[in-house]
Amino acid sequence: MLKQPTSILLFDGVCNFCNGAVHFIIQRDPKARFCFAALQSEAGQVLLKRYGLQDIGLDTFILIEGQQTFFRTDAALRVARHLSGAWFLAGVFRVVPAAFRDAFYNAFAKRRYRWFGQREVCILPTGDVAKRFIDVSELVDLTAAADVRQIGV
Repeated sequence: MLKQPTSILLFDGVCNFCNGAVHFIIQRDPKARFCFAALQSEAGQVLLKRYGLQDIGLDTFILIEGQQTFFRTDAALRVARHLSGAWFLAGVFRVVPAAFRDAFYNAFAKRRYRWFGQREVCILPTGDVAKRFIDVSELVDLTAAADVRQIGV
């Protein structure tokens, strides 16, 4: 099972902007509250299946806290409140209805590859950062690994 992270972030692993956001979060998360998995990774696919999110698009930033899932700007604002520095102030945007916030999110998400580019494959983290990325072996025991491969990873 998991190393008991407090929160798991699922992100588009080939998106340059998304990878930059993950590094931004890591640098401002001294308590290592957040662990990460690319949506395209085996671990990401297992988590999507576990939470019934198999049909969700790669343009969605997902935060898993316990049994709760948060998407798009709700996820981003929940992350911001735990970052070092004044990022908790971003919480003021929670007064804006999610439908309006997410309209801007969706417009940005549609253009993120055009504006920031994308990679051919997900990055492979190294060093201490690698410890923050969830491996599929942490999510399923070896006997269930065959089920992971059947979900199209």
